[in-house]
Amino acid sequence: MDELLSVVGADAYADQPLGLLSLDLSHQRAVTALVDQRRRQHTGVLFVTHEINPILQYVDRVLSLAGGRFRIGPPEQVMTSAVLSELYGSPVRVITPSGEPPSRPGERPGHHQVDQGRRGS
Repeated sequence: MDELLSVVGADAYADQPLGLLSLDLSHQRAVTALVDQRRRQHTGVLFVTHEINPILQYVDRVLSLAGGRFRIGPPEQVMTSAVLSELYGSPVRVITPSGEPPSRPGERPGHHQVDQGRRGS
């Protein structure tokens, strides 16, 4: 565990209680790279996050939990507008960086964003 904390520059947080809300962009990239490195070494990785976008392209399966309900499966089956809207009980749009919904069947949502009801001005 100490090795992993060191790799992402989190040594100072080793004895801190859980409750950190988010990582800055630099640490997001470091953690994402670490997850990708470990999975390439055929190590099982369980990653819990509220911010799926940075890590989504590196995962094989997603477990999405909301309101006591869940969906589990490949990202392209779980990270859809229909599934997430049903889970959250609120409109959710899954979009690509261009702002469009995924258009190709089976398209990996690795570069998609999940917009949980936020609307542009």
